[in-house]
Amino acid sequence: MVTIRRLMKALSIKNLQKTYANGNQALGGINFSVDVGDFYALLGPNGAGKTTAIGIITSLVNKSRGEVEVFGHNIDNDLAAAKECIGLVPQEINLNLWEKVGSIVWTQAGYYGLKSRLAQERTEKYLRALRLWDRRNDIARSLSGGMKRRLMIARALVHEPRLLILDEPTAGVDIEIRRSMWDYLRQINEAGTTIILTTHYLEEAESLCRHVAIIDEGKIIEDARMSTVLRKLQREVFVLSLAQQFDTAPELEGFRTTLREDRELEVEMGPSHNLNDLFKELDAHNISVVSLRNKSNRLEELFMRLVESKHNGSQEAQDA
Repeated sequence: MVTIRRLMKALSIKNLQKTYANGNQALGGINFSVDVGDFYALLGPNGAGKTTAIGIITSLVNKSRGEVEVFGHNIDNDLAAAKECIGLVPQEINLNLWEKVGSIVWTQAGYYGLKSRLAQERTEKYLRALRLWDRRNDIARSLSGGMKRRLMIARALVHEPRLLILDEPTAGVDIEIRRSMWDYLRQINEAGTTIILTTHYLEEAESLCRHVAIIDEGKIIEDARMSTVLRKLQREVFVLSLAQQFDTAPELEGFRTTLREDRELEVEMGPSHNLNDLFKELDAHNISVVSLRNKSNRLEELFMRLVESKHNGSQEAQDA
């Protein structure tokens, strides 16, 4: 029994294919697996197949071919057990905006068969954890965009799934709320919840995830540890909007800084550092950041390098 547990994957996907009725092939036979307890990033440009893959895993989309197992439960013959293991936070806000915040989470608990008392305990637990308990009697429509995102996470966690899937969970969320959500996701991952994250923010995946799969045009073009993938990027430049005003660029150890405007700082980061290092250095200098963005799209740059690498590899094989 111990051996089986060790070998079991939180998610196992083999030769997963999806071709829509119009002939569009969204997935061309992808293979990847996620270890129990991992924090795993699934990255790719728009239309790459990420949302289709998630839709199949969660039974919202029918696959054309292939196998999907969630904690050993095959979705073809053990779908109910597989779905009990999954909590999903979709990309689009799909709350009943006229329902009360507490009711949304409590009702979700009922869908998974939780008794009323336990449903209430879990509702309070996750609304408190996500700083929404004081808004429990408000209708969801009154919440800010960031609060709605946090409410969706609470709803997905109320039945305490073993696998949490987050599809662009921080889209449109400001940096302060985004970082608080990162902290909470780290906590539940450290407590044992396996997490799969899709995001357009490479810095988000870099900060949170240990492994990454990159999908492009329905094919997996990279599947490796995050550190291995990031080594393919030699230099990154971020633009920080600061709360304080500066006359000269503050010196941050290990980073090259340029003051673009009195409250806008450009920071160049090499492969030996990451965003956690940058934020530690900023905190050490009591520098408050209002927002952060890439000077260039790191994800697009990484895609380009990987696609070019795969193309060159294929060409060399043909020439040989």
